[in-house]
Amino acid sequence: MGLFDGTKLERPVTCERCGLALAQCRCPRNAQGAVMPPSEQSPRVRREKRNGKFVTVVTGLDPVANDLGAMLKAWRSGMGTGGTLDKSSNTIELQGDHRDRIVAELVAKGFKAKPAGG
Repeated sequence: MGLFDGTKLERPVTCERCGLALAQCRCPRNAQGAVMPPSEQSPRVRREKRNGKFVTVVTGLDPVANDLGAMLKAWRSGMGTGGTLDKSSNTIELQGDHRDRIVAELVAKGFKAKPAGG
């Protein structure tokens, strides 16, 4: 499917961000198919105290536009801690207080991340 479909002027539909054909485009997209770059996402990073221990919780990341599993794996190995991905609420939870470091890494990747909570 493309512009002038079925004629000699047929061209594939291209991405508005990178200019590649949609089949080759690797731009992050949300569930509706719209381009969702990191600069348009505002994740919140908060720490919670559970059973006397801190847990760092990251919310507000689009699960379709971002590979949350890969982010979790990189943070777990880089910080030497455990963590989980809660698929029902699309949150990343890490054991320990890593709020400031996570916010710094998200900002470095282009997200509008902010610390939340206390």
